Amino acid sequence: MIKFDGVSKRYPGGHEALLNISFHLEAGEFSFLTGHSGAGKSTLLKLIMQMEKASAGQVFVHGQNLNRLSRRQLPFFRRHIGVVFQDHQLLFDRSVYDNVALPLQVAGYDTREAGRRVRAALDKVGLLSKENLNPVALSGGEQQRVGIARAVVNKPALLLADEPTGNLDPALSAEIMQLFEQFNQVGTSVLIATHDLALIDPAKHRVLTLDKGRMVRDG
Repeated sequence: MIKFDGVSKRYPGGHEALLNISFHLEAGEFSFLTGHSGAGKSTLLKLIMQMEKASAGQVFVHGQNLNRLSRRQLPFFRRHIGVVFQDHQLLFDRSVYDNVALPLQVAGYDTREAGRRVRAALDKVGLLSKENLNPVALSGGEQQRVGIARAVVNKPALLLADEPTGNLDPALSAEIMQLFEQFNQVGTSVLIATHDLALIDPAKHRVLTLDKGRMVRDG
């Protein structure tokens, strides 16, 4: 599913965000990416999403070498990846329904099929009854669940999350993590970047740990 082969990322000015990273995540795997702030977690996710390009090495997703991905291919590639952000990145001039429907509109789904998928996604995260509300009317935990519904409405093979519980209390964080577990149980590959070690059960899931851009643990 995801393979990094000797990957480094250097930003203008010489900052080395990642140094010679190599690992392989299988399809259907649930993994955590941990490390202190600035360790390189977000940069690694951006390389997978192709928001950034590797300075050295090769990144593969679904067997595709991302170094060879053209700009024309990029929108089609991203349709197979769902992304959940810490700050939700919702549109507050649109309803909950419209926020979740946005990826389907971009992909060209017809109205009927889009409606079916949006309501299925909202039902999965427990917000079907709030589809007509503005996200401003929701709690922080509910807004995050809207973000998750939007990320999975396309039924992506891979779900990435960057500090998805960073603004939530422990109880809400546990609810969000349970949603990720449920999506993984139906075959979605999940990679979650977090510094909240309390969320991680190392006996259950693989943990990749970064420190100053280097992979210091994989277990």
